[in-house]
Amino acid sequence: MTETFPALLTFYGAVRNALEFLGALSIVVGAVLTLVKLVRPLRAGQHVSVTNSRFQLSRYLTLALEFQLSSDVLGTAIAPSWTAIGKLAAIGAIRTALNYVLTREIEDERVRLASGSTDAAVLPEHREGT
Repeated sequence: MTETFPALLTFYGAVRNALEFLGALSIVVGAVLTLVKLVRPLRAGQHVSVTNSRFQLSRYLTLALEFQLSSDVLGTAIAPSWTAIGKLAAIGAIRTALNYVLTREIEDERVRLASGSTDAAVLPEHREGT
């Protein structure tokens, strides 16, 4: 059993690193795609919906928080000291609160957009020569 323990720790470490990487990747991909979503219509002289862009970025941030929390849970499962458990509880509470706020904002925006109300956060139409 002691022979498999280092291999198990190596495996846990690799999975934890992969989860952290996926969380960071989610943030980067979401930021890039959101930036493209903002710049493309602006360059085409169309209205730019900041609300829709925030909606998209919030989904990626929520996904990233889930990956990061999974990584922290796995790290605590490997070495469960009371200090590590306390840190996980604090990190989990903060991330859960952030996730809750983001999810609630996404739902509020989804309802608002579905109702067809006007977007207060729209950049003015950008036209060449105006």
